[in-house]
Amino acid sequence: MMCGATQIKKKNLYKLGEQSRLLQLKRVYHLFSFLFYPPWLFFFLMVQTVPCKYKTGKVLGNGTYATVKEAMHIETGKYYAVKIINKRLMEGREHMIRNEINVLRKISQNHKNILSLVDYFETLNNLYLVTDLALGGELFDRICQKGSYFERDAAHLVRVIVEAVAYLHDNGVVHRDLKPENLLFRTPDEDSDLLIADFGLSRIIDTDKFHVLTTTCGTPGYMAPEIFKKTGHGKPVDMWAIGVITFFLLCGYTPFEHDSNIDEMHAIMHAQYSFDEQFWHGVSPQAKDFITKLLTIEPDLRLTAHQALEHPWLQVEVKPSAEEGKDLLPNVTKNFNARRTFKKAVDMVRLSQYLGHKHAASMGGGKSRLDSTHQGVQDLDVQPVQEGLEQVLMTTD
Repeated sequence: MMCGATQIKKKNLYKLGEQSRLLQLKRVYHLFSFLFYPPWLFFFLMVQTVPCKYKTGKVLGNGTYATVKEAMHIETGKYYAVKIINKRLMEGREHMIRNEINVLRKISQNHKNILSLVDYFETLNNLYLVTDLALGGELFDRICQKGSYFERDAAHLVRVIVEAVAYLHDNGVVHRDLKPENLLFRTPDEDSDLLIADFGLSRIIDTDKFHVLTTTCGTPGYMAPEIFKKTGHGKPVDMWAIGVITFFLLCGYTPFEHDSNIDEMHAIMHAQYSFDEQFWHGVSPQAKDFITKLLTIEPDLRLTAHQALEHPWLQVEVKPSAEEGKDLLPNVTKNFNARRTFKKAVDMVRLSQYLGHKHAASMGGGKSRLDSTHQGVQDLDVQPVQEGLEQVLMTTD
């Protein structure tokens, strides 16, 4: 019995010794294996060990591929906004982030009305863009909070926007997604700077070229005709968007609103809009002329940013007449709220019809209960909505 036990113990000791030697070999291998790593792996390892310089706080906004949070720089105690982008979800579209960084590096820090890029880095799973923290709210929300709002207030805001866009264009950058939601106030203070934000669709282009981009991108209601036509576009698309924004700031609705996206697109491509007297009573002819010269179908005939700054409506010294001094706030907020409510109702109906159509198709083995004519109309109506959601991810320019 003892002999057997001794034999077993010796075998176990032999195995343990063998395992120990293997473990030592593994340790030596791991210790020196970095000498044989390919160069790209050093960057991969470095990315995982970025020192933590910021402490994130509350969520400021959420998107499909990114989350924006409040962040505090640990050393200085200063607060910023950090855009956290999921690299896995953005796989294949990394060029969009690189482009946004390149644009912000080129134009931020040098203009008080441009959102500044403070820092950027990445970890294994995420990309981080650290920018100014804009706590003053969106442009239109700020207007609605005011006790009164006059045409001269709108003109001042538009002038600030045009000056910032002129700076972008002078530096060879076209924004391509100007809209009220991307115009933010730095602080809640009355004299706060207005910032142009969200440069995800922006492009750096040759300053001598005007029609070099071809991808459909932007927010449909603010997109210029040449974007839909895909004839090439450049800086003039920003001026068209400023025309739409100005129209919106003076009446509370955009010029090309229609019940369907197809009708809206048709109206944009043909510049079909009007200054309805019911909503435009008291707005100066100069304001209407300014808008008309921006909402011009031909890009080459549209005002440039510097030409717009010379327009009489944007001249600071021009004082409004008694009629032009009408408080626009009641009319603007009334129109905005009415159309927002109506649009939500229309969107719900469309969504219900679309889901019903898909359900009917799945129940019928792929065939819809709707006749082919109606189906074609419905598909046309839904398609622009889908494209509008996806187009920001389809840019290649």
